[in-house]
Amino acid sequence: MALSQFPVTVRGAELLKEELQRLRGVDRPNIIQAIAEARAQGDLSENAEYESAKERQSFIEGRIAELEAKLSNLQIIDPQTLNAEGRVVFGATVNIEDLDSGDNKTYQIVGEDEADIKNGKISVSSPIARGLIGKSAGDIAEVSAPGGVREYEVLDVLYI
Repeated sequence: MALSQFPVTVRGAELLKEELQRLRGVDRPNIIQAIAEARAQGDLSENAEYESAKERQSFIEGRIAELEAKLSNLQIIDPQTLNAEGRVVFGATVNIEDLDSGDNKTYQIVGEDEADIKNGKISVSSPIARGLIGKSAGDIAEVSAPGGVREYEVLDVLYI
């Protein structure tokens, strides 16, 4: 069974590679050192530092395996090379207006690993992104939100 591909922007792929390098080159050696120091303290059955270090090591090794799998199955999408004819697609940056509040917002639609709402990056699987995909400037997107259906007008679609 083949793993599905993970869509990611060029910047998102760089961030995943940087995280993997940090885990392998910094975090893994540090935790190995911490485990060695905890072992040197003697009785491991009541050694909280040892247990904590082993848990951290398990997390780091799991994240390394997860990143290696993702990196081998990335589908890197460069928004600047898209020819989506003005439609909202993965990687696009979208200026929208909330028709209820009149607020304008700008979001880039990105992969799940690079989503960061504070920096205007929303996951392609989020309700708002799913509602916007395929729309063009002037279209109205209806998005099911916890508080009910919200309507957004697409003001502009950029591939930057």
